[in-house]
Amino acid sequence: MGEDKVEYEWDGLDVPLDPGVTQELFREWRSPRFGKTNPERMSNPIWEWIIKSRMTAFAINEQLKGPDVFEAGPGWCFKRFGRSSTHLADGRVVLIAGEHEDSYDPNFCIYNDVVVKHPDGRFDIFGYPRELFGPTDFHSATLVGERIIIIGNLSYPEERKPGLTPVIALDLATFAIEAVQTSGEPPGWIYQHTATLSEDGSSIVVRGGEVEQGDHFALSENIDDWRLNLAHWRWERLTQRPWQQWLARRVDGRPIHLWEMINPEFLQSMLSQEEEKMKLLIRIQQQADPEFAWFEKGKSQRPNVELLERLYRPSIKHEELPTVEGEYDIHRVKVGGVVLKYVQSIHSIHLRVEGELPQATIEVITRELAENLAILENAPCELVRL
Repeated sequence: MGEDKVEYEWDGLDVPLDPGVTQELFREWRSPRFGKTNPERMSNPIWEWIIKSRMTAFAINEQLKGPDVFEAGPGWCFKRFGRSSTHLADGRVVLIAGEHEDSYDPNFCIYNDVVVKHPDGRFDIFGYPRELFGPTDFHSATLVGERIIIIGNLSYPEERKPGLTPVIALDLATFAIEAVQTSGEPPGWIYQHTATLSEDGSSIVVRGGEVEQGDHFALSENIDDWRLNLAHWRWERLTQRPWQQWLARRVDGRPIHLWEMINPEFLQSMLSQEEEKMKLLIRIQQQADPEFAWFEKGKSQRPNVELLERLYRPSIKHEELPTVEGEYDIHRVKVGGVVLKYVQSIHSIHLRVEGELPQATIEVITRELAENLAILENAPCELVRL
């Protein structure tokens, strides 16, 4: 079996407050924590109810009248991104780590726990020492016999080690964690990839994903395929594609504002529908980005709409490609038979040239991208070759 990428769905949406969930106990268990042993069983009424409730940390804190999150820190939550789900033959589901909210939110947290849901609805929650199992998200989890092999993750910027690929084995008999020492040529600090067990069970092939390059605002896409031999834990590079990757971003390192430019009416409707939550998000965003002032104006502020519409359409003859269902903020065009993939993120626009083009053509495409972004942002922008 390969990685199980299906997000687990709970049996019900509306779960009443358990009698054992008191404000006093909530204050004791509201915060994330690392385990002291390998593993430490950390099941408790608060976390078990939080798992069942499917509520956000913000909603949980509001319902239980918790402390100011800006002072008390993030709350423990099980509504997560980048978490793996592995279904076992006996009906158990093993859910590993993941993150809650984005980095600008005060409830943002990357976890290093393992939660096991039993067929009868019971939960086991295991914690681990940080030095054995660090904060892990957007990893792959591959079932190999009686172990789950965890490869890669994003984690916090200070945890990343460019050039290395973390590999961890989770023992399904004891739920102990063990770091695996590998050799060969690894893909690097990779995340959001796929991992597939070979038919004979001797290796895991890793494809896709992103790779940390030493600058957490300059992550590159993994364009090659890699194989991990499980007998000797040795990495092997399977492909070497001659593709180019570029990044367009602000020189000052601030976030770009394309999403707000394109969707001001939607954001204003959110403000009217969920006023209290949006006030919190505004407070968060003010701290993260002082230039984020669209909400103070009380009306939509349209930028150069024509320039926005051709940001991902180079002046060179090209063919626009249809969007892929399930993808967001990704645009593709084809130039000279080569696909150009633009990925818009919070801090940058990533351009991938999926083939070989004359360098003069690439220079025109990349220069236009940086120049147009600078006009829209009204700030100096730069190009970075990845």
